[in-house]
Amino acid sequence: MTGLSGLPGDPDGRTVHVDTHLHTVASYDGNIMPETLLAGAKAAGLDAVVVTDHDTVEGARLVADLAEDVLVVVGCEVSTADGHLLALGVDAAPEPDRPLVETARDIRDGGGVAVVPHPFQRSRHGASREAIDGVDGIEVYNAHALTNIRNKQAARFARTAGYPAFGGSDAHRPGGIGRAATTVALRPGDPLTTETLLAAMRAGRTAAVGRSPARSRYLSKVVENATRKTLTLF
Repeated sequence: MTGLSGLPGDPDGRTVHVDTHLHTVASYDGNIMPETLLAGAKAAGLDAVVVTDHDTVEGARLVADLAEDVLVVVGCEVSTADGHLLALGVDAAPEPDRPLVETARDIRDGGGVAVVPHPFQRSRHGASREAIDGVDGIEVYNAHALTNIRNKQAARFARTAGYPAFGGSDAHRPGGIGRAATTVALRPGDPLTTETLLAAMRAGRTAAVGRSPARSRYLSKVVENATRKTLTLF
């Protein structure tokens, strides 16, 4: 992986790679089967994934039930009144169409982590600067972006506003799994669990990373092969 920003935290602690923005067929615009997602995550060398289907946690729950080698955190991408918002580590999908600030507060009060994905990209329901407040982080690298201009704008905003940086593939197709991720620094001695991962995210021990094109091409081949073997689960 190619680092996009320095990782804060204790250098003696364990650093894990997490794709914090993934979609399955439970999203209206996704076509990744749960088993294919897990195969792709393993091939990409990810330690954990957060499944964030649009306004539902059903796909995430199914992936979590099937997981063996990769930690799966249940999440969703919420359609707020001000743009999309990632809810990481939630039991249920937050109610859509409410203000972003209110939705973020409810996510955090429930023990989850609220992250703004692809900010400022109006065509993709990205939140504006004015709407962003009270969140745990900003997605500063979104691998699904057509250009890197918006990612750079998001990174500048996060630095200026003091928000932790996150990276996610925003994969809707198998070939995109792991093309971007968030590195998370756990405290020394902490096992990798949903609780320790979310705690490290809340503490801001995160950074965004991207994957090299050669690695992405290899991953695409692996997940395409896995897709052929995947049974229909929905």
